[in-house]
Amino acid sequence: MAHPDYGPFEKLLHRLALGPSFLRQATFDVQDMALRKEASREIVAPVFIAGLARSGSTILLNTLHETGAFRSLTYRDMPFVLMPGVWSGMSRASRRQGQAQERAHGDRLMVEYDSPEAFEEVFWRTFAGVDYVQPNAVIAHAPSAEARRNFPKFIRHVLASDPAPVARRYLSKNNNNLLRLPTLRSIFPNAHILIPFRSPLQHALSLLRQHKKFCQIHNEDRFSMQYMDWLGHWEFGLQHKQYRFSDERGVWRPDDVNYWLHTWLGAHQYAIERDTEQPLYLCYETICESEGAILNALFARLGVTVEENVNGKIYQAAEQREHSAVDPELLARCESVYAELQAIQFRA
Repeated sequence: MAHPDYGPFEKLLHRLALGPSFLRQATFDVQDMALRKEASREIVAPVFIAGLARSGSTILLNTLHETGAFRSLTYRDMPFVLMPGVWSGMSRASRRQGQAQERAHGDRLMVEYDSPEAFEEVFWRTFAGVDYVQPNAVIAHAPSAEARRNFPKFIRHVLASDPAPVARRYLSKNNNNLLRLPTLRSIFPNAHILIPFRSPLQHALSLLRQHKKFCQIHNEDRFSMQYMDWLGHWEFGLQHKQYRFSDERGVWRPDDVNYWLHTWLGAHQYAIERDTEQPLYLCYETICESEGAILNALFARLGVTVEENVNGKIYQAAEQREHSAVDPELLARCESVYAELQAIQFRA
């Protein structure tokens, strides 16, 4: 969803910066030329959050970002996210401040200009879009050699543009990284891949609610729909694209909770089967019950030092909802995978 303070000029700038592929690639090349000296910079243990939307991934991103140990793309890097250093220098004199506002999802999460956000997919859409973006779906893929070469460059560009006085590690939240887990492992063997997950029915109902909400938003605000499309945020709304992790096709439509259960099943089965190094699976329900213990253990696992323990109060158990139209066989398959994930989840 577009930042609520974007005016006509900002919207035009976004169209230019995020729309045409050749302009996106040109901005990357400009940044690369400006930072030749960073070519050998070591990328230390990057952290990739790759769970489905509505899994608690944004809360996890914010919690890690607030430690001060990480550099993430923020709204200040928009719209030229492929040349963050150059854009930072160009826009420094006109930087704006604004009060935090609840994001369009209506889930109590607040955003402002310095909030981290999921902008990394602009890179993959630019350099690997032909590999995975289809008219109505995004598919699991192995990115091209060019994309694999350029991704570490992109991360170095982000790190080099960091305004912090001390070196920080790269952190991203990108739901679509579920489509390329083996590639992330091969490029960065020292990376930490975090996959938050939730109880399948509650997760599916949340996705269904958000899909309906964003369809209404997009009918009223077409720029918002284009904005999400440019960013590769195809999880829900009028520009929604179905995740396809295998040849198994569902028979449901996005206005049916079973469609989202099928999405949940495909995503988590694929993650378990493809990432043999086993990422850190983080169960939302377990984190809610742990009163911060799991988050503090996660900081230790990631090598992050915090001044005081995190109490985890922002993780609040969702109200349990029922739905009469659930396919019992599909739900049983999901519950089986959920039990498997719980058995291998990260614990304190």
